[in-house]
Amino acid sequence: MENYLNLNGNSGVDAYEIGDEFIRVQFTSGAIYLYTYVSAGADNIEHMKILAQDGAGLNAFINTTVQNGYEIREN
Repeated sequence: MENYLNLNGNSGVDAYEIGDEFIRVQFTSGAIYLYTYVSAGADNIEHMKILAQDGAGLNAFINTTVQNGYEIREN
């Protein structure tokens, strides 16, 4: 997992991992969620990848757009 930069300083995201058709997101609570093309849509996943690498906006995008569009909660 890559550490999330959290440039705004108020994100609930701690780390992420990017794959071809998925992104795994670890939140500050320790919970890890897997979002995939199938569960959240390819456009959303690609946008999440950009936000993750930019270090800003990922938590807000998940909360407002993707919401419960995860495939599995891993822990």
